[in-house]
Amino acid sequence: MPDFISELIFLFERLNWLSLLDIFLVALVIYGILIVVRDTRAVMLLRGMTILIILLSLLTSLVSLPAFSWLVRTTLPALFLAIPVIFAPEIRRGLERLGRAGSTTMLGRQKTTRDMEMEKTIHSVVTAAARLSARQHGALIIFQRIDDLEDYLQTGVRLNAEVTAELLLQIFYPNTPLHDGAVIIADNLIVAAATVMPLSSSGVLNKMVERRMGLRHRAGLGISEASDAIAVVISEETGSISIAHNGQMIRRLDSERLENILKAFFQPNESDANIFELILRPIRDLFSVKQNEE
Repeated sequence: MPDFISELIFLFERLNWLSLLDIFLVALVIYGILIVVRDTRAVMLLRGMTILIILLSLLTSLVSLPAFSWLVRTTLPALFLAIPVIFAPEIRRGLERLGRAGSTTMLGRQKTTRDMEMEKTIHSVVTAAARLSARQHGALIIFQRIDDLEDYLQTGVRLNAEVTAELLLQIFYPNTPLHDGAVIIADNLIVAAATVMPLSSSGVLNKMVERRMGLRHRAGLGISEASDAIAVVISEETGSISIAHNGQMIRRLDSERLENILKAFFQPNESDANIFELILRPIRDLFSVKQNEE
């Protein structure tokens, strides 16, 4: 114990402003990464990799295992090189969110014409979903966000039409040419209909009470696992409304809850600005402290 205390005192005596700045910058980078990847599937993978590295480091430092230590030393660099490949979608998405947040912070948070168009689009989708639910007409409506869905757009029929409740009702009317498949909405337009979505293979639906769900639910969950898109699903059997995002599904929604959830997803100005603010706040505080000292 005295040796440990003496080593700590020795380390603190060698600290200077450059050392503190060095530690601060490393902590800021780690903090920024955690902020960017939060609420994504990458969090669990990052946590598992961190625990694995800590356990391997402790094992090789506490026990003399030459062969195992050599294996760890040779494989860990490859693991670090694989991190950008493994987290490529999350890194791209996080950088885009950060760039959007920066422009939002600089331009302010006033409601733009685009925001009002998005509210109109959401209202049309919610109105159509409520009427489709009452008639028990199945439907799958996909909202494109940051991730490009061009590969899935090519599987359907291009429309590039204004989003209206009447058009959605007509598309998903039973036995019409476009009713089988998904509608993709991007930039406040119905870009395509009758598109084919990937089916979920995660088994999330099997864990629910209602296990007998059709292809629409599996397709809605599947596209939410493959991208950051939002999927609205109306059951043909029960008429219930569900929403899928990030590999999770919320079921039995009424029109009011559906509208509130969609608005929360598509009014990200405040949340993105908060991310930008959380990352830049330590830097701003540091400079404010220095100015006060001067």
